[in-house]
Amino acid sequence: MAKKKITKNYKRTSRKPINKSVRRNLQKISEKIEKRYYVLMGLIILAITILGISLFQTQIMKNDYYKKKVVSLTEKTVYGESSPRGRIYDRNHQLIVTNKPQKVIYYKKKTRVKTSDEIALAYKLSDMISVPFENLNETNLKEFWLKNHSKEAKAKITEEEWKKLEERKIDSNTIEKYKTERITKEELDTYNEKDKKAAYIYYLMNKGYSYQEKIIKNDGVTDSEYALISENISTLEGIGTRLDWERDYLYGDSFRSILGNISSSENGIPKELKNTYLKKGYSLNDRVGISYLEYQYEDLLKGTKNKYRVLADGTYKLIEEGTRGNDIVLSIDMNLQKQVEEVLTQQIIEAKKEPNTEYYNRSFAIITEAKTGEILAMAGKQAIKEGDGYRVVDYTPGIMTSPVVIGSAVKGASQIVGYNTGAVRIGEYRDDSCIKIAATPQKCSWRYLGRVNDVSALALSSNTYQFRTAINVGHGNYAYNKGLKVEESAFDTYRNTFAEFGLGVKTGIDLSTESLGFKGKERKAGLLLDFSIGQYDTYTPIQLSQYIGTIANNGSRLKPTLLKEVYVPTKNGLVDLKSKVNPTVLNKVNTEEKYMTKVKEGFRAVMTYGTGSGYIDPAYNPAGKTGTSESFIDTDGDGKIDTETISNTFVSYAPFDDPKVTFTVISPDISHRLTKSTYSSAVNKRITREISQKYFDIYK
Repeated sequence: MAKKKITKNYKRTSRKPINKSVRRNLQKISEKIEKRYYVLMGLIILAITILGISLFQTQIMKNDYYKKKVVSLTEKTVYGESSPRGRIYDRNHQLIVTNKPQKVIYYKKKTRVKTSDEIALAYKLSDMISVPFENLNETNLKEFWLKNHSKEAKAKITEEEWKKLEERKIDSNTIEKYKTERITKEELDTYNEKDKKAAYIYYLMNKGYSYQEKIIKNDGVTDSEYALISENISTLEGIGTRLDWERDYLYGDSFRSILGNISSSENGIPKELKNTYLKKGYSLNDRVGISYLEYQYEDLLKGTKNKYRVLADGTYKLIEEGTRGNDIVLSIDMNLQKQVEEVLTQQIIEAKKEPNTEYYNRSFAIITEAKTGEILAMAGKQAIKEGDGYRVVDYTPGIMTSPVVIGSAVKGASQIVGYNTGAVRIGEYRDDSCIKIAATPQKCSWRYLGRVNDVSALALSSNTYQFRTAINVGHGNYAYNKGLKVEESAFDTYRNTFAEFGLGVKTGIDLSTESLGFKGKERKAGLLLDFSIGQYDTYTPIQLSQYIGTIANNGSRLKPTLLKEVYVPTKNGLVDLKSKVNPTVLNKVNTEEKYMTKVKEGFRAVMTYGTGSGYIDPAYNPAGKTGTSESFIDTDGDGKIDTETISNTFVSYAPFDDPKVTFTVISPDISHRLTKSTYSSAVNKRITREISQKYFDIYK
C-alpha cells in the first residue's frame, strides 16, 4: 500500500519593515553603549596605571621614607635633657656668655618605692657626698622625724582626736599638723650631723612633683663624689649621674641684668611662663630664658635635644644628636660698656659727697651708633646706703622702665611743633621776659636772656620762647597777669609730634619690658606751657635716646637694637652667618627739612656758646641739648609726693655734620630746695664728659 504523502500548509506571515527612525535610535543606543564601554575601560586602565605608579613610588622610589614614617608612628621615642644654649658675643666678637660643664647627681623616684627604702638611700648618700644641710629648716627636719617614727607620731594623737577624725569633724591634714606641732625639741636633738645630712637629702629626693627628676647636688660636685656615685649606681636605686651645663657670664656683673637669666635644671619652666612655653612645644622641665635677652632670643639660643629610640629591652638608642643653640652677636661693645659702668659708679659715689644730694642716687647713660640705632653701651647705676657709705648696684633695666621729667632737652621737638603750626617763624626774635598768668606764679627762663631768636633760644635754653610758641599753638590770647585759655587740642598737637621723635611711645627696643612713661590728664593752659619745656609728661631714658637719634638722622626714627647678627653654631666659632639685623626706620617726622636743619643748628649752638659748652670736647664737633627739670618725690615712703628736686638730662650727637654717635645721660634728683643753698651737682656733666671721651678713645 503506497504511503500517503502528507503535506502541511504553513501560513506565511508577512514581516513589517522596521521604521527608519527606530533603526536610527537603536544605532545611537548601540553607539552610546560602545562609547561608555570604552570610557569605562579607559578609566579602569587609568586607575590601574595610577595604582601601579603609586605602588612603584611607595615600594621603590619612597621606600625609605615610608619605612621611616611607619617607624615614627609605631616606635617610642624620648628626648634628652635641654641642650646647651647658643653663645653670646659682643660687636667685636668677644665672647660674653658661654656654657660650662656641670656634674649632676640626681634622683628619679621608682614606682612603688617604700619610704623606708628612700630613708636608707638618703643615709647611704650622706656618707658619699657633702650637702649644705644647714639649709634644712625645722619643718623639714620634723617631717623626716615623722617618717622615721611613725608609731611615736601616732601616739601623739589623743583618742578623742582620732574619734573626731572618724566623725569627720577634723581631716587628716589636721592630724598631721598636730603630729608635727607636738614633736619636742628633745626629740629633734637626738639627730646628729649625719642624720641632718640624710634628712636634707631625703627632703631633696621628695621635693616637687613625684615624677620629676630631683637634683640632689649640681653645685660643687667633686670629681671623687661623681666617680663614687657613678661606680655604685647599681646599689643606689633611683640615683643617677650626668653632665649638664651652666651659663657662664665671662664679664661678671657688667651688663649682667640685660643679658638676663635662664631657669634652673631643678625647677624647669617658671609657673608664670608655663603657658607661653608649653604652647611652643616645650616640656615643663626644660631650661629656658626667663628674663631680658635670654628670654627675648630664646628661639635663637635654645638648642635641639638628643632624640632616643626606646628599644625592646628598655634601653635607649641615640637616633638624632642634639645641637647647641645659635650663637648671637650683640651691638654692645663690652670694652666701652665696662668703662661706662665704671664712670657711673665712680661719679655717683663722688656726687654723694656733695651738698644737696640727699635724694640723688642714680644715673643713666646710653651710647648708640647714630645711623643704625645699634646700642653700643647702656648702663644705669644706683647708690644704696650701707653703713657710713654707699654701695653702687646695677640699675640698667631702669633705662626702659624708669620714666623721668626730662626738662629742656625736649625743646627740639617743641620747636618743630611751632614751625609746623606757624606758631614760630625761622629767625623770629622774642624778648625773654617772664610770662604771668592770673593767680599763678610767673614763669621765666633760668635767667633773663634778652632778645633771642629760634636758634639762640635753643642755645641758651629760653623757656619763655617756648611758652609763647605754645600759646600760639593753642590759639591763646596772652596778657600779663590775665587769665589764659588755650585749645585743648594743642596737647594732642604736641604729643603727636613728640611721638614721631619717640617720646611717649614704645621705642621698639628688642627687650620685652618697656614703659611708656606718664601722660598728664589735665589740659590747663599753664600745663601746656609746662609741656613745651619738658615739665609735664615723663619719658624713659631709652625714649630720650631715640629722640636725639631722630634729630641726628634728620627726622628718621630708628628702632634701637641690641641684636646684631646670628650665626649657626660650629666648632670653629663665628664663621657661618645665618642672619643680620638691618636698621629699621619706624617713621619719619612730619616736617620740612628746613625746620629740622634749624633745630640742628640750634643744637650745635648749645655746644658752642650755649648751656652745653664743656660737656663734650669741642674737637669732636658735637651738637646737643641740656635739660633741667623740677621733679617731685616721696621722701618718707608714705605714698605722698612731698619734696621738690632738680633733675638733669643731656642728649647729644657727633660730629654735627656727619653724625656717627649719640649720647644720652640722665641724673634725676641731683639737688633739692629744702635748704638755702642753691648748689646743684655737675655730676651729669662730668659723666657725659668722661663717657664721651671713652668712646672717642676707642672709635677715633
